[in-house]
Amino acid sequence: MTKPTFVIVGASLAGAKAAEELRTCGFDGRVVLIGAEPERPYERPPLTKDYLRGESERDQAHVHPEDFYAQQEIELVTGVAVTAVEPGRAQVTLDDGRSLGYDRLLLATGAEPRRLQVPGAGLGGIYYMRTLADCDLLRERLVAGGHVVVVGAGWIGSEIAASARQRGCEVTVVDPVPLPNQRIFGTEIGTFYRDVHRQHGVTMMLGDGSTRSRATGWSRESGPPGAGRSSATSWSPASA
Repeated sequence: MTKPTFVIVGASLAGAKAAEELRTCGFDGRVVLIGAEPERPYERPPLTKDYLRGESERDQAHVHPEDFYAQQEIELVTGVAVTAVEPGRAQVTLDDGRSLGYDRLLLATGAEPRRLQVPGAGLGGIYYMRTLADCDLLRERLVAGGHVVVVGAGWIGSEIAASARQRGCEVTVVDPVPLPNQRIFGTEIGTFYRDVHRQHGVTMMLGDGSTRSRATGWSRESGPPGAGRSSATSWSPASA
C-alpha cells in the first residue's frame, strides 16, 4: 500500500514546525515542505530585532539545524513557489513546471507587506521587510547611518524603528492611525508605546498617511511592512 503524501506549502516557522510535529506524532508517509525562498526555514522576529542590529548570526534565525530535514525524511524544496492549487485533482503546481500530488495539504505561506501605492513608490532606496534577504539589505544600510522613515507603526514597523534608532540612525515613523498598535491594544497601551519611542528620539508622525515619496537616497528609507499585510500566495483565489 502506498503511503500518503502530506504537502506543506510555506517553508516558514509554522510550516517547519508542522513537518516536525508530523514526525513526532508518528506520521510515516511522505512529507514535502515547499518554500519560495532559497533559505531553509527560519524565524522572522530576529529580522526586526537582534539580527537587524547585527547582534546575532544568520544561522541562529533558522528553525532547525541544516541536517534536520534529511534525518527526519522531510523533503525540503526551496527556491520554488506554488503557482496553482487544484483541490479537485489533489495536486499543486510549482513555478518550475512540476506538479505534485498530495493526500493532505497545509497552507502555511504567512503574509507579506503591502506595496506602497503612492507617487515615487518605484524609486530606489525603498525597502520592504519580510525575508532574510530583505533584512540583509536594510542591515547593510543601517551601518551607514542616516535618516530612516518607517511607514507603519504596527509591531514590525515599531521594531524596525527601535532597532534603527539603537544603531544611531535618525528615525521617523509615519502612520495614519493616531497611536502605535492602537487597533490591537487600544489607547492606553498605544500611548505608552508612542511615548517610549519619543523618549528614545524617534519622531512620530501619527494620524498622517504616506502620500508621496520624493527624495532619493538613505534619507527616505522606508520599512513599509507596517503599512499592512496581505496573504503571501502566488495563485488565484479560484484555484485555492
